[in-house]
This record gives sequence, structure tokens and C-alpha cells, in this order.
Amino acid sequence: MIREYFLNYRFMNSDVTLFLGPEGRTTFHNSHDEDWTVTLSDTGLETKKGGRIKKVASYIKGERFMVTYGDGLANVNIKDLISYHERQGVLATFTGVHPISRFATVEQDSAGNIIDWDEKKQLEGYMNAGFFVLERAVLDYIEGDVELEEEPMKRLAQEGNLAMYKHNEFWQCMDTYRDFLFLTELWERGDAPWKVWK
Repeated sequence: MIREYFLNYRFMNSDVTLFLGPEGRTTFHNSHDEDWTVTLSDTGLETKKGGRIKKVASYIKGERFMVTYGDGLANVNIKDLISYHERQGVLATFTGVHPISRFATVEQDSAGNIIDWDEKKQLEGYMNAGFFVLERAVLDYIEGDVELEEEPMKRLAQEGNLAMYKHNEFWQCMDTYRDFLFLTELWERGDAPWKVWK
């Protein structure tokens, strides 16, 4: 489906008039502003994220590249993220966010009485939001079909080659139907913080 979408990108994103006569012409009435290069690679249905990156290494040009997951929306300032990565002088930088608890959190006093109840409270620690800046040398840390966040990131951290860019603004994953409904509602009411384009 993704291949079909991009193969038919102009048709899918323009008003069109189809002339169904013998000439079979198509007229596109508006155009898109994107000037993208899109490479689609089938890395295998069950391949883990590290393995996927390794399989597309031949398409990665230059010494630095970026990776993101397909299920997270954020208003991360990419220029600031890259600049932070450069200042740290490391091989890998990930974006850290404060997750929101999916469940109610409670606070107790010393006697065990509940003194506070928070629904969807923002938690204190940071977690990986899935926006990475990576130097090409990171590919050497990926051996076989591995998760990027497991052995490769652990080794990079142990060697002092991993940094975290703190993002304290909007981030939301779309893992569940509830997430889908929440993000769709934001989009439909024109309040989508991740929409940073015109």
C-alpha cells in the first residue's frame, strides 16, 4: 500500500480530470510542493529495527543520518536536535520525553491513605521518543537482526557515545485505538502541535 501511494503520489494529491476517450489523457489541476526522494525497501515483515537499518545501509548517504519510528508524533525541532548532537560529539543522540501515564497514579501518606489521584499524569523520568541522529559508525554496532534500542544503544551508552536531547513539548505515540482517537480529535479541531508545516 505504501509503494502504491508513492507510485501514484501526484494522482493521490491533486485534483484531476480524466479523459476516458481513445487518447486516455489525465490533467492535473494543482501540484504539490514536495521535492522529496523516497526509497522504499522491503526489509522483511519480522525484521527488528536494528536489522532494518543495517539492511538499508547501502541507501544511506553521508556520515550522518536520522531515524524515527512510524508511530510517534511530536513537534521536535529537528535543527535544534542536530545541533545538540553535534555539540555532544557522540555517535548517537536520541530524543527523550516525559511519558504520560496511561493509568491513574496515586500518592499515599505514611499511613497508606490516598492523598492525591492523577489521571494521565506526566511522569518524571525520560523515555526514548524515537527521534534519532546517528553517525554512520553506529552501523558497526548493529550485528544481525537486533533491536536498535537493545544491544547497540547499550554499547553506545557504555562507551560514552550516546546522548539524549530533552524534548519537553508535544510528543504522543499512536499505539492504541485510544491514541488514534485522541490524535484524530486534535487534528480535526485544528490543534495538532506536530503539524509544523504550512
